[in-house]
Amino acid sequence: MTLKNVLETLSTQFSDCLTLLPEFRGETTLILTDKNRIADLATQLKMQHGFDYLVDISSIDNFGQEPRYEIVYEFYSYKNGYYLRIKTVVSEEDIQLPTLTSVYATANWHEREIYDMMGIQFTGHPDLRRILMWEGYPYFPLRKDFPLEGLSSEIPDGPFTAPAPMEGGPFVTEPATHISEREPRSKSPLPQS
Repeated sequence: MTLKNVLETLSTQFSDCLTLLPEFRGETTLILTDKNRIADLATQLKMQHGFDYLVDISSIDNFGQEPRYEIVYEFYSYKNGYYLRIKTVVSEEDIQLPTLTSVYATANWHEREIYDMMGIQFTGHPDLRRILMWEGYPYFPLRKDFPLEGLSSEIPDGPFTAPAPMEGGPFVTEPATHISEREPRSKSPLPQS
């Protein structure tokens, strides 16, 4: 079965909520307008169309727009050798969508990371807890309204209890006429041997 056949079949099965975007640089993208059907679509992709690998799930914060969040799923078929991207959106008022962990085991960590960094809930996830930040951390660091210096937390003796100073960190750059002269360099020069 070719990718064209897969797209035709999916367009028939999900005709009320699936839109094919024009191909761009050899990449095929579908827009799923009903986020609650993502698990049904993923099941069809895996069971009937040979997409046996969920490569990645990522999230985008379109701060200032509604719906605010975009979730991007990347699927691959080892048997047929082609990729397929599915995009759906999540609004600020209903910041959840179904988990894919029952279809693809790899969704577990991807969804936990999106929950941890963006605050998007995955209903039905077997273990939706933070994966990078500590439990009890009240913020979501990859949201665009999260300040670069961080936010204070009320966790006693916890790391990052105060915002970080924005003074250049361990590396600094200086104005230069050529980009190779502007590469970050350590503040303290290395000893010459």
